[in-house]
Parts: sequence; structure tokens; C-alpha cells
Amino acid sequence: MKLLTREALRELPDVCFDFINAIDSTTQPLTRYAYVSDLKLFFGFLTSELVKFADKTPGTLELSDLNKVTSRDIRMYMEFLGYYVKDDVEFSNQDLGKMRKLSSLRSFYKFLYKNGYIEADPAALVDMPKRRQKPIIRLEIDEVARMLDLVESGGMQSEHQKKYNDHTRVRDLAILTLFLGTGIRVSELVGINIGDVDFSINGFLVTRKGGNQAILYFPDEVAQVLKDYLKLRQTLTPEPGHEDALFLSLQNKRISVRAVQMMVKKYASQAAPLKKHLSPHKLRSTFGTNLYHETGDIYLVADVLGHSDVNTTRRHYAAMTDDRRRMAAKKVHLREDAPTDADSGGGK
Repeated sequence: MKLLTREALRELPDVCFDFINAIDSTTQPLTRYAYVSDLKLFFGFLTSELVKFADKTPGTLELSDLNKVTSRDIRMYMEFLGYYVKDDVEFSNQDLGKMRKLSSLRSFYKFLYKNGYIEADPAALVDMPKRRQKPIIRLEIDEVARMLDLVESGGMQSEHQKKYNDHTRVRDLAILTLFLGTGIRVSELVGINIGDVDFSINGFLVTRKGGNQAILYFPDEVAQVLKDYLKLRQTLTPEPGHEDALFLSLQNKRISVRAVQMMVKKYASQAAPLKKHLSPHKLRSTFGTNLYHETGDIYLVADVLGHSDVNTTRRHYAAMTDDRRRMAAKKVHLREDAPTDADSGGGK
């Protein structure tokens, strides 16, 4: 990922290197690459869509050019993101994609302005798109059990697929169990090293957003599955540079985020066919839902999930808060002979 970031920076204004270097200690390689990709798209828009930059390429833009960028230009860019064509391929961004790309621009221009590279910060004047609140998609208890059973049995697969499954079954079960048992992010999961796991405390070290490290604890059920996988892991010979990685691909390299996403989609689509686009994040939501139902402690859920702002957690689980309030109302009786839920069904 670092090499890809370095190659992409060669096509961008020199000041982009200063920006990426400034956030190196507080971000993950994947995050920095995402920043560079977003900046590459923005500068490509400036030089291909705006007349005042028509004689430039992204790599030849100078600080004097960046000073010419206005908030109107950025608003036009946000509209452009709704639909554009690149290398004969059509792209479109919904609100969430636009929010992320504007967030990248805001961070970049804030850095430029704070360090005296530019005279004003046009990105700060552009409002963030309003994100439509979507219902939480999560797996029910029976769907979780069905998915884990599918991993162990191979499910509705051909004989060829089952042979492939035999090579990945123990690993996949460990990965899915970790998602469902700890609420870990997929980026955190692929970054786990063997030395990060400590069975004496049933915990492992993860690097969270922003570069902070934390220990996530797991129950005995997760511990047993992890131990089973580690027995298999010890029989594998990793490729050079991947010796420390806990989870390996079939090529014996550290497993990628994309590979984990595809694996989750494969099993989840069979376990819950009516729930579309199930992803590792939805398994994380499943864990968060179960934890909140068991504890009713929104601050605990926020802490375990690694949310820096509890309001983020509260927005996600507001519906469940309402459910608990309704349940609480049914628990209070003003008279001993007041009708209960059991009485409301009618009868003689």
C-alpha cells in the first residue's frame, strides 16, 4: 500500500507529499492511500473540467493554482461526483461517498491553510452533504448460527467448492467469529499479528482509527475457534514479509480487506438471502446490537466499537433505545390487579 501511495503522489502537486507526510504517524497506510486517491480525483476534475486550469495537469498544479480554487469550484466538484466517466467506466457517488471525499478535501485544505501554503480555506465554506439515516441491517440469532454452520459444513456448494472450503474453513470460521464476538473493524482484523493475541487474558491488540492502539477482549467461544485456527496457521509457510500476519490468504500472504469482504458476502448471502449487501460492517452492527440488548449501556457499546463520539453510537442504536423504553413501560403496574400482557390476548 505504501508503494501505491508513493506512485500516486508522483502524479500530484508537490504539496500533497507534505500533507501525507504530516498525517503519517496518525493514520494507517490504507487511509493515506484513500486520501491520495481522493486528491487525485479532485485535481483531475480541476484540470479537465474547469477552464482556468485547462492548461495544467494534476502534477503541474502549483500553490498559486491552489490559491485560485474557490468554494464554488468545490461545490461544482461535489455535483460532478454524482456521475462521471473515467477511462470509459461510469462512476457515481451517493451521499456517503461525497461526504468522504469532501472530508478528504477539508483535511487537505485545513493543512494548507494552517501551514501558510494558501491564503484562505475554500473547503471550509462548503457544507457537508446530509446523510440519509438508514436502518441498521444485522443478522438475527438464527441467521448467525446458520452462517457459522455453513462455514463448517460447506453449505450448498459443489464438490469442487467444498474441496476449496476445506482449505479455508478453519480460517473463515475464526474470522467470522471474531467479527461477531468482538465487533472488530475489517481494517483492524487484517492488521492483527500472531504476537498480538494473548490467551492469558483472552484479548488481542488492535490499531484503531487515528493510530491509537487498544485491547479487545473475546469470550471463551471465540478463544477456542482462534486456538483451532492457530494450530492450522503453524503448519503454513508465509511468504517473505508476511510471517507475522495472523490471517493468511491462499497465497500465504496477509489477507486483504477485499478478500475478507468477499468471504463474508459469500456466506452471508446463503445464510440470509433476503438481506442484501451484507458486509463485515454489518457483522460489526450485529455484535453492537447484541451487546446493547444485553447491557443497555450505550457508553460501553461506543467504547468497545471504538467510536470516538458516543453520539455516533446513539444514532445507530436509537431505535433499540425506544424498544427498551416501551419494555420499561410494560414493567410498571399501578395496581396489583392491573391487566398484564398475558391477559390482553382475550379469553373466557
